[in-house]
Amino acid sequence: MSTEERAEPELPRAVALAWGVAANPQRGPKREMSIERIVEVAVEIADAEGLAAVSMSRVAAALGYTTMSLYRYVTAKDDLIALMQEHGTGLPPEREPETESVSDPVGSADWRDRMRFLAHAQQVTYRTHPWLLDIPIEGTPVTPNNIAWMDAMLETLSELPLTEYERTAIMLLFTGQMRWQGIIERSYEVAADAAGVDPQSIDDARDAILDVLVTAEEFPFVRRAIDAGVFREGDDPLAFGFERIFDGVERFIADRRDGNAAGAPHARVETPSGAEAAAHAAQEAEVLADRRVREAQKAKREAEKRLRDARKAERVAIKDARVRVANRAAKDAGKL
Repeated sequence: MSTEERAEPELPRAVALAWGVAANPQRGPKREMSIERIVEVAVEIADAEGLAAVSMSRVAAALGYTTMSLYRYVTAKDDLIALMQEHGTGLPPEREPETESVSDPVGSADWRDRMRFLAHAQQVTYRTHPWLLDIPIEGTPVTPNNIAWMDAMLETLSELPLTEYERTAIMLLFTGQMRWQGIIERSYEVAADAAGVDPQSIDDARDAILDVLVTAEEFPFVRRAIDAGVFREGDDPLAFGFERIFDGVERFIADRRDGNAAGAPHARVETPSGAEAAAHAAQEAEVLADRRVREAQKAKREAEKRLRDARKAERVAIKDARVRVANRAAKDAGKL
């Protein structure tokens, strides 16, 4: 079914607002009040005091209006939270200049660097707006900024010889690790702020307690970890785990290139050289075809976006024209 034939779904209010296709309120305070300003103030409150401090009445008071005034723009607190998430998430940064990888056909160094770049940017976002981590995940994101992050990560994986399903699954693996790291770092910072110490002091104190209480007889393997100093200042175990995800993806790709079965990653499949060459050529053809499909899909998305923008501009122009006609009619009526 083509885009033109597919019935457009009824959008939730917050989603329609995020995409800029929601009807504007018909009445209410002028100029000083807008959806954008409401969201900005809500984000300021959340940044300063946490997500729990945000309420419709609190935001209204900060703007100097009644709570009912807000409901003309944002119909529910859940919609406000969704718009705050979209605002706080923002757009992913432009990726760093690409580097050519001649020796590695997968371009591992290139895609790993780009994914690290996005991961670092994501952690900066979580540190800037830690309340984002308190918003429950309720399914696949459907707002523009969230989708832009997904698109940036999928683009990073786009040159790897993977299926679209595999790219999406790997993207979710990375985003899950980023979110988990954000939660851990935020928890340490909250505890450190409450105690008036730096985050490393928390681990140092716990290490001292474990050193006294944990014995080799009762917990031999935890004792070994303590003696190795894993809870004291040193290498970041979260960063180590993040790098192992990279290794796993590259091993998966290498095994596929070597013809290994998914269930037996270490077993090399011996095939005649002719058959192996034919399989390799077929795989390259599949990757090329897949790339062309992606390029066509990207061009289609861009065309659809331009069409949506044009339709939005048309609606705005019609609305403005109606306002001008109404104002002129009112002005002419006042002269009679």
